[in-house]
Amino acid sequence: MLDKNLLREVLAGALAGGGDFADIYVEYKRVTGIGCEDGKIERIHSGIEAGAGIRVLSGDKTAYAYTNDLSREGLLEAARIVSHAVSGEKKEAGVEFREKKPAVKFEIIQMPDKVTTEQKVRAVKAADEAARAVDREKIKQVMVGYGDVVQKVIIANSEGDYVEDERVRTRLMVQAVAAEGSVIQTGYEAVGSHSGFELLERNRPEEIGAKAAQRAVQMLSARPAPAGKMPVVLSGEAGGTMVHEACGHGLEADLVQKGLSVYAGKKGQKVAADCVTVVDDATMPDRYGSYSFDDEGIPSRKVVLIEKGILKDYLYDRLTAKRDGVEPNGHGRRESYQHKPIPRMGNTYIAPGRDDPQKIIRETGNGLLVKKMGGGQVNTTTGDFVFDVAEGYLIRNGEVGPMVRGATLTGNGPEVLRIIEAVGNDLGFTIGTCGKDGQGVPVSDAQPTIRIKELVVGGTGHGDD
Repeated sequence: MLDKNLLREVLAGALAGGGDFADIYVEYKRVTGIGCEDGKIERIHSGIEAGAGIRVLSGDKTAYAYTNDLSREGLLEAARIVSHAVSGEKKEAGVEFREKKPAVKFEIIQMPDKVTTEQKVRAVKAADEAARAVDREKIKQVMVGYGDVVQKVIIANSEGDYVEDERVRTRLMVQAVAAEGSVIQTGYEAVGSHSGFELLERNRPEEIGAKAAQRAVQMLSARPAPAGKMPVVLSGEAGGTMVHEACGHGLEADLVQKGLSVYAGKKGQKVAADCVTVVDDATMPDRYGSYSFDDEGIPSRKVVLIEKGILKDYLYDRLTAKRDGVEPNGHGRRESYQHKPIPRMGNTYIAPGRDDPQKIIRETGNGLLVKKMGGGQVNTTTGDFVFDVAEGYLIRNGEVGPMVRGATLTGNGPEVLRIIEAVGNDLGFTIGTCGKDGQGVPVSDAQPTIRIKELVVGGTGHGDD
């Protein structure tokens, strides 16, 4: 996309006023989105975004400028702007680049930009029709969203690192609304991965649509959830919302260093039960939060954050790693060239254990089984959280009982990690776009089936209903 001699010139211009380190992030991105509501294709959009972000680090300070003008004049002007924001000894930036090779490569079978819009529309319509066919009287609304992105980046820095990378992601989501009398319920299902259009061959749109609608219809006849303290089993199907929100953000190094994490100063200490290991691994194939390089050109890697209950590591970008005197571990991410990189999660999960998921339920006695998590809120400073339950069931005498609706889970993330009693040998994933500091990045979260000794369950029913 850009000549290496021009990149050298831009880096030299960025460091003209001083600074310890400079880098440039060049992005060329082709995106497609299709939306369907009320059985009609409401929008089809596709476009190309291109631009570059230039950064200078000077001590703990960051100067950042971006531009969509990729001409020599446009790039040098952005470099001049950041150079004026720092001071100090001028450094030589006429480096010889060393092209870095990825630790992992992802196989793309069907590039999304080679698939016709008609094929994509057919997939969206198939999901919509399958959702409506579940119950044509009770299903009142279906919304289907398809998106894909083909992103090519160049990352070069004043230390001589040079990276060329391509990221390809595809996703499909379905939300169905069911109503009966005065009762209204929703069901949601989504798939996505670092892959091409082959995602929808492995996950048929009809199945995604039907699953979302079935969940909505089933919730219509669910009884009100009981309220009180009780054991909670989170199924592997529930995905990793809990570990992402109540734990993962608190392990991002910038929040730790700002004192905004309950895990600050606890490296090497016991923070979870012996059966709990938490990992972030961006090298996993076919996962939505995977990447070969982070957005600073650091190769992705598997990072063990908590091992058998002991806090081992945080998620670092270059700046936070420098502050702690450690090596960055591949978690400097950004939404686009318009944003500077910050520590972010990729694929975060609680590692599988040895317990049989069905045995975990049998040994629970009475409690709540969660098969699908909804939205929620978390205070990263304290770890306190409140989550909605999108699909839940009572557990009675070790057996899965009636479905319930309106349940919420309230607790404290670090405390939950300490009172996990059993960890299953399964692993279930969910996808999402994680927001932080005004920018979103694609992530995956996962967990096995786990039993939490006790959580506060909010609801309007009674346990003996």
